Amino acid sequence: MPFKHRLSILLISIMVILCFTFAYSLLSSRGTLRKEIITHNITQFLKAEKMTLDKEQLRAIASVVYEESIQHEIDYRLILAMMKVESNFRHDAVSSKGARGLLQVKPSLAKHIAQHAGIKWSGHKTLDEPHNNIRIGVYFFASLMDDFENTHSALYAYNVGPTRAKRDGAKDRPAEAYKGFPRTVMSEYQKNMAILPDP
Repeated sequence: MPFKHRLSILLISIMVILCFTFAYSLLSSRGTLRKEIITHNITQFLKAEKMTLDKEQLRAIASVVYEESIQHEIDYRLILAMMKVESNFRHDAVSSKGARGLLQVKPSLAKHIAQHAGIKWSGHKTLDEPHNNIRIGVYFFASLMDDFENTHSALYAYNVGPTRAKRDGAKDRPAEAYKGFPRTVMSEYQKNMAILPDP
């Protein structure tokens, strides 16, 4: 093969590699920019909800909400709706039944979830750390979405527990049959969709 021909093939190969590298870089930077925009929006949203944390903590929470939503394929606006209904964005909330934090997770359940989610369990204080609470709560909700196959049923199971939800036939109920927690969360979710950008 003549030298000029080999040189042409080499140059074309280099150009193709550079094009792919540029395209990948552009897509990566768009993904990073999208994350920054949404994290900023979540931070502003949490600030408007009067969360009693400083700006750095709010940004850290916003980042965890976004990352967990991407990892578990759950709209971050739905996670925020759950946080609103469960704790009214109080990271130190504790229910009469012992559920703790932003997503109101019980320590007995969280201990088992933490193992699967790769979170070091240090007793109930683990749930008092917002990033752990969010990671555990979203992990649990994602598993319920897999089990119950629709948002209303999964929300019902999150609220009453999966055993009771199965006993109540939650999988077979139409969405409009749900009241209480699922309906309230979905109402908040609709509000969030109107004011926050798509994932």
